[in-house]
Amino acid sequence: MNQQHKEFRDSVKKIYQALVLVFGAVSLVACFLVYGMIDPGFSAFRQDNSVVDYAVVDEDENWDKIENGIHLRTGLKEGIGLMETVNNCTNCHSAKLVTQNRMDAARWAATIDWMQETQNLWDLGGNEEIIINYLVTNYPVKKKGRRLSLENIEWYDLEN
Repeated sequence: MNQQHKEFRDSVKKIYQALVLVFGAVSLVACFLVYGMIDPGFSAFRQDNSVVDYAVVDEDENWDKIENGIHLRTGLKEGIGLMETVNNCTNCHSAKLVTQNRMDAARWAATIDWMQETQNLWDLGGNEEIIINYLVTNYPVKKKGRRLSLENIEWYDLEN
């Protein structure tokens, strides 16, 4: 009985080891498949020695160049307070976000206060008034409404 008991324990131990090995292999394959769904190119396993050339700036090139009244880098209109606006607003978001939100001075001041309270915007100091004046002057509130009525249209009658 003792010999049978030992043989039985050895066979259970071998089955247990085989099950652990199979479970480990299945877990490894499952992890590989999940990672394959997340990153199909398996980019983490490739060594990329390529050099990315983001922007080559000539020493003569001016990042703050203005042509036809437009600041080329941001698309903002030229005016008093342009550089203060560029330096303080485009650090966190694009200039497009600034220009699409046309507001009056009070709303800009409230928006700046909100950004300072909730978005970690720094104290603008004396630049706040300059920026608000720039925005109100160059991007004033637009009256929104329906499109203009159609004019000079030759209408025709529909026949049944």
